[in-house]
Amino acid sequence: MTSANVCEVLARSLGALYMCEPHGDLIRLRTPYLYPDGDGIDLFVRMGTDTGVVSDLGETVRWLRMQAAGERRTKKQREIIQDVSLTHGVEFFKGMLMVSFNDTTGMAAAVTRLAQACVRVSDLWYSFRNRAVESLSDEVADYLTENRVWYQRGEVLIGRSHTSWKVDFHARTEKSSLVFVLSTGSRPVAKARAEHVLSAWIDLQHMKVGPEGLQFISLIDDTVDVWTPETLQLVESAGLSNLIMWSEPETLLDALHAA
Repeated sequence: MTSANVCEVLARSLGALYMCEPHGDLIRLRTPYLYPDGDGIDLFVRMGTDTGVVSDLGETVRWLRMQAAGERRTKKQREIIQDVSLTHGVEFFKGMLMVSFNDTTGMAAAVTRLAQACVRVSDLWYSFRNRAVESLSDEVADYLTENRVWYQRGEVLIGRSHTSWKVDFHARTEKSSLVFVLSTGSRPVAKARAEHVLSAWIDLQHMKVGPEGLQFISLIDDTVDVWTPETLQLVESAGLSNLIMWSEPETLLDALHAA
């Protein structure tokens, strides 16, 4: 079967949201599914005489690995990938997710199952991100404890818009400070995190007012090179918080005592 014939079958079965094109010996299929950072999920079809295979060629695992330098899949995460593969009828082989089909009538179903599996596996990124933030937060907590700074973790505060915001630290020296920890291994996620923190500071800015007004601190994990000047400028654009780099923890202590 030619590439044109395969694309015609897929177009009839899956609709216009899928884009099909030759890719060397394979057929590349651009799906409407997305990875968590907005990148499109592409799949690749290899046709035999009467059977075929659709695969991500390892792109999902590769995308996952690129989101955080040095990340390795834990046993729990490997188990989740196996569970996803079993649930969607997908094979995980040498880092690739793939589905075999016997004829063109089963090709569309194979593509759909594989695309959904890619989305589920890529969602493991959330566990990477959460663990990164939690790990740095633990370091910050240890640092504050060592320097005898009182603090509360994970306090939920209500903004003027009635939105609930979970602040990483509420620390107190002579006065009190609120601290958001910004840590990620992904540049697109860094921007999204910056936008979230800025929104929180704007919504909570009434807490800066008065004799017991709070200081706002945005603590950046600059050990990973994902923070562009534009993203950092976004965090401090409203002038609501002190921007502090974790590579210089003493500046955090100075800021807390200067509150």
